[in-house]
Amino acid sequence: MAMEEIGEMTAGTGAAVADTDVTAAPGLTAADAAVTSATDTAVVDVEAEDSGVVGTAAAMADVTYPVAPGYRVNVRSGPSTSSSLVKVLAYNVRVRIRCQRRGQSVAGPYGTSDIWDSIAPGQYIADAYVKTGSDGFVAAPCG
Repeated sequence: MAMEEIGEMTAGTGAAVADTDVTAAPGLTAADAAVTSATDTAVVDVEAEDSGVVGTAAAMADVTYPVAPGYRVNVRSGPSTSSSLVKVLAYNVRVRIRCQRRGQSVAGPYGTSDIWDSIAPGQYIADAYVKTGSDGFVAAPCG
């Protein structure tokens, strides 16, 4: 199925969208493709949210990292901007990093990096858009 190009800016906000290749399935708007906007700071625990299981190790983890302010970061099925788009994170979210792996190099507000953060099984975000305080891995390598 072909994907429809949405563009580099989130409609009506003037704010940049991470990995500048935001796409949505045909018939969806940028708003449909995105997660509803967050107020102040939200924590995204995608694994617990998707599985419906509460009390998992991921849900209990204390460490979360903020996504760069003003960006709606693309969540990809693999560590590359050519991997399929799973969803788009809301503004001002914090994420739990399950594991990390090397992939396509991406330039973002926190530098250029080939590290990708797994936030749930089959869901990756470019580490260049996550403020981890490190240029290296902050979690175990993905298996």
